[in-house]
Amino acid sequence: MLSGEYEHVVDAKGRLTIPAKFRLELGEEIFVTRGLDGCLFVYPQEAWRALVEKVASLPLAKRDARLFSRMIRSGVECKLDRYGRILLPAPLRKHAAIEGKAVIVGVDSRLEIWSKERWLKLTAEMEKKSSQFAEQLEGLRV
Repeated sequence: MLSGEYEHVVDAKGRLTIPAKFRLELGEEIFVTRGLDGCLFVYPQEAWRALVEKVASLPLAKRDARLFSRMIRSGVECKLDRYGRILLPAPLRKHAAIEGKAVIVGVDSRLEIWSKERWLKLTAEMEKKSSQFAEQLEGLRV
């Protein structure tokens, strides 16, 4: 299970260092794709295959299913270099508005990569709504 929050710089070539803690769990081959809420999703190979299978089972006749499938499948396979970096292609960086500083967050079976600005806005919203979340999750005994 991936968890934690780290800030790193995306260099001029679009490379981002994946924290060592995450590298061990992700393996050498990972998949980076457009995520929800304006971030990028990063999956280890096994989790990516499971996601692709689920997406492939969506009904082809439904437009939203086709759009979601295209969004998810437009990602790329990345290999970590010897310094633990991956190359984030320009279209993916543009989707997530990533320039300069990025925040890498572990979320269960995937990582999320956020622009620092978007992450700060999201965390402010999460903190503002934390009591509301707690009330909604009371039945789950969280």
